[in-house]
Amino acid sequence: MRAAYADAIDPEQPLSALVVGSIDEPAQPGDDWVRVEVRASALNHHDLWSLRGVGLAENQLPMVLGCDAAGVGPDGTEVIVSAVIGDPAGGDETLDPKRTLLSELHPGTLADVVWVPARNLVRKPAGLSFTEAACLPTAWLTAYKMLVRKGHLKPGSAVLVQGAGGGVATAAVVLAQALGARVYATSRSAAKREQAAALGATPVEPGARLPERVDIVIETVGAPTIDHSLKSTAPGGRIVVSGSTGGHLAHVDLRRVFFLQLEIVGSTMGSRDELAELAGFMAEHGITPVIDSVYPFGEAAAAFARLESGEAFGKVVLDHAR
Repeated sequence: MRAAYADAIDPEQPLSALVVGSIDEPAQPGDDWVRVEVRASALNHHDLWSLRGVGLAENQLPMVLGCDAAGVGPDGTEVIVSAVIGDPAGGDETLDPKRTLLSELHPGTLADVVWVPARNLVRKPAGLSFTEAACLPTAWLTAYKMLVRKGHLKPGSAVLVQGAGGGVATAAVVLAQALGARVYATSRSAAKREQAAALGATPVEPGARLPERVDIVIETVGAPTIDHSLKSTAPGGRIVVSGSTGGHLAHVDLRRVFFLQLEIVGSTMGSRDELAELAGFMAEHGITPVIDSVYPFGEAAAAFARLESGEAFGKVVLDHAR
């Protein structure tokens, strides 16, 4: 089968470790796993980290990359694949300390076929194309959980999204507005601030004072923005953190945290049930993901280069039918 996979580990030049070619189709991992024919898949920075060797060891190579996919299940149903493999005891497999993502322990989604537990399939809404649906399992689900489950967003809330342009941040801009919030979005790039404004957000330069303090901050950048996030949050507000693309060792003024009774809340991915909830929400509200670019599967290397460039605004997607 065709696949984009890691055949080596290269911390300095991750794209040199990427191979786009043929690989044997994986065997069925367990009795409750099902075969999905992938129609579209989306890239994430997780894939670049895998090529660097983060969470992936050389004895696991070759490893098919990818967490996100939409395709056709064994009964012909059009489905979205939930990427988290774990025990859903209590209804949330993301809390399983032994959880993994596709492409960490089991082959991922950047291939013609992926095997997943039957429970991990969510019916694809008819209103979303395969390329659109493939954007949901990581970035859009992460943003949804940050806003709804962790941020407890209410209509009329004010939200600050740090680092607009990335998949999670861009999704948060769109979803927060659909949930009834006023949205401010930062970016170092003037072009991306303009793109965020086109999505309905109020663009803000990094570190700039906001017109108001916000109820929720969507924080995926980390060290470069955390001080601004704290200073921009209203008393009793929440800073929800799901990433640290700019650095994970951050200085935090704890006096501001306790004096203003702020909450710094961690959030990781989302459960299969939350993915189904998100898909339904997007279908109900007619929301489609922000897509930067769609590449034919054979041009996966170019798609990876686009992702690594940092210039993408929204998701980079592979169309497996092209």
